[in-house]
Amino acid sequence: MIEAFIYGAVFAFGLIIPLGAQNIFVFNQGASQKHFYQTLPVAITAGLCDTLLIVLAVSGVSVLVFQFVWIKIIIYLVGLIFLSIIIRTIWQAKPHLQKAKAVSMKKQIVFALSVSLLNPHAIIDTVVIIGANALSFSGSARIAYTAACIFVSFTWFLLLAFMGRTMHKLDSSGKLMIGINKCSAVILVGVMLYIVYQFFLALQSFFK
Repeated sequence: MIEAFIYGAVFAFGLIIPLGAQNIFVFNQGASQKHFYQTLPVAITAGLCDTLLIVLAVSGVSVLVFQFVWIKIIIYLVGLIFLSIIIRTIWQAKPHLQKAKAVSMKKQIVFALSVSLLNPHAIIDTVVIIGANALSFSGSARIAYTAACIFVSFTWFLLLAFMGRTMHKLDSSGKLMIGINKCSAVILVGVMLYIVYQFFLALQSFFK
């Protein structure tokens, strides 16, 4: 059981650490809010969304759903539209250099939900990779594995929000954050191209 928890924690950390739309959004919220507690709704919402996906993956429900190619096609298509909006928003953002009203908690939560549940890269990685690895465990060991993945998810998003807040304090002019946003947008373009490739593969499989 302890071995399953440690394995799940290490595995989940390696899976969640690469920069993606979800990580970038949580970090940017940490950098844009005045106080750390204002980033908690975003971090907690992202963690809850990951918890939902992890539970679905481990239970095997999501694997059954993703056997239908048309579901993958819809997820890819919605995700591509969503990612294009995110990339444009991040590229044009000018932290601290514009006097914009703070984003309300409701909007933060809605956006965190969309960036977590409409991200095909994150969804399919969670469903396929975490779900497949869960098959190696059973009973209490599988519960420990699942708990470790969820624990790492929440811890990581809180850490990202804190890192963003620290960046806000160090970068009062906002110039460094603008550079980070540009790099983040470029990374997301790479993710988007990968999703486009997967989308066309799914289409090819659907029309066979």
